Amino acid sequence: MVLRRIVFFLALVLGIVASQLPEFAQQYRQRLGGAVDELNRMIGEFDADAARMQMDRDTGIDRLVANPDIFVRQRGEQIREGVARAARLERQLQSYQDAGPFWRLAAFASTYDPDIARRAAQSFEPAIPVTREGLATTFIGFLVGWLGGRAAIVPLQRRQRRIRTGRA
Repeated sequence: MVLRRIVFFLALVLGIVASQLPEFAQQYRQRLGGAVDELNRMIGEFDADAARMQMDRDTGIDRLVANPDIFVRQRGEQIREGVARAARLERQLQSYQDAGPFWRLAAFASTYDPDIARRAAQSFEPAIPVTREGLATTFIGFLVGWLGGRAAIVPLQRRQRRIRTGRA
C-alpha cells in the first residue's frame, strides 16, 4: 500500500516536470527570437557601414580579416561568426514556426543552441500547462512515472508475498 502511494507520488512529480517542457521550449523560442533580432541589428549596422564605404558585407569582412592589426582581424572574425550564427538561429526559428505543436518539442530537442538554452533555464518560470501540448506531456510524464514505478516495485511486492506465504 505504501509503495503504491510512493509510485503515485513519483508519477505525479514526473508528470508535473514533464508538463514544463513545452513552457521551457516556448521561453527558449522567445530568447531565440531576441538573439536573432539582436544579431540582425548588429549585422545591419555593419552592412550600413560597409555600404557607406561602397562595399558589400563580404568585402567589408574580408578587409577586416586581412588587416594586420589583431584587434581589427578579431572584429572581422566576430562579424563573420555573427553572420553564420544569425543564419543558423534563423533556420532554427523557422523550423519552430513550421512545426506543429508537438513537433516543436522535437525540433527544440534536436536543434537547440546551448548558450540560449542555458540563459533560458536561468530565468525559467514554470507555468500551468493549458495547451494540448502541455497537457499531453503532463499525461505522458505521469504515465512514464507510473509504469516505471510499478515496474520497480513488482520485485518488492513479489518478495513480500513470498515472505507472507512462507510464514503461513
